[in-house]
Amino acid sequence: MISPQDIFTIANQKQFEKIALKVFRFQYENNLVYRDFCNFLKVEKSSVKSLQQIPFLPIQFFKSHEVISSTNPVQETFTSSGTTGMITSKHLVTDVTLYEQSYRNAFSQFYGNIEDYAVLALLPSYLERKGSSLIYMVNDLIQLSNNTNSGFYLHNYDELTSKLIELDSEGQNVLLIGVTYALLDLIEQQNFQLQNTIVIETGGMKGKRKEIIREELHEILCKGFGVSNIHSEYGMTELLSQAYSLGNGIFECPNWMQILIRDTEDALSYVSTGKTGGINVIDLANINSCSFIATQDLGKKYPNNHASRQTGSFEVLGRFDNSDIRGCNLMVI
Repeated sequence: MISPQDIFTIANQKQFEKIALKVFRFQYENNLVYRDFCNFLKVEKSSVKSLQQIPFLPIQFFKSHEVISSTNPVQETFTSSGTTGMITSKHLVTDVTLYEQSYRNAFSQFYGNIEDYAVLALLPSYLERKGSSLIYMVNDLIQLSNNTNSGFYLHNYDELTSKLIELDSEGQNVLLIGVTYALLDLIEQQNFQLQNTIVIETGGMKGKRKEIIREELHEILCKGFGVSNIHSEYGMTELLSQAYSLGNGIFECPNWMQILIRDTEDALSYVSTGKTGGINVIDLANINSCSFIATQDLGKKYPNNHASRQTGSFEVLGRFDNSDIRGCNLMVI
């Protein structure tokens, strides 16, 4: 049996691979949807000896199937956002403490002690619906900060502006976590010169604005907030872990999460470092669902530039459009 302790104390690549293979075997045996997918690909449990041999479940399965590896009752159901009429993903979580351990440990790994910050959240499109895993995480971080100034803001930009300027000028470390379009709305109302604030964008125009490339977006946000770089969070409904970028759109994973880059022409093979392809995510915290997910995001990996980390960094370059999801048509099983 794999314990949370096994997952969250991974210290090197050898440990990661050993536990990932254990998780693969566990999910093959206990997740009917995943086992059917592996069988469809004619992959037998005993034949998988490396990360590259593990089948990655296309993320669309979370829209059409109950992807679950546990017989325990569901504690939380996280759902993806979507326009009216769209089929949304459902992530059935049987042990929400795994999610809490994952994002708390990751936050600590990248940012230190949460109690050192006031957390201001500008996530209107997420707040206005139920089932957001991002809201669950940020709400918990707000509580853990033990700071009376921490909190959510919906459309009350004037109040947020005043609070942000007040806290920053007092020397309080601030984390401003915002959905992209709302951060742009905020700096159109007020030009900031922030000295003690980290701005984390969670991505997404949510149909409110035209999509723009990351370099242009971050340039606009840096100028508007008066900061030298913009941080980013890479997570999704179907995962229980997040990667973070501390600037320039280059992401690092926590120690129990890794990405592989698959060939866009052949979903079952991989491209070398520096080449663009589809992002496959290994999220070992997701043990009770599926830890091996083929996303619809395009990206590339870079050589490892942190001696303490084994996995290398990565960049997210965009999304497949529907006509490009070759190999994900394996979906229709």
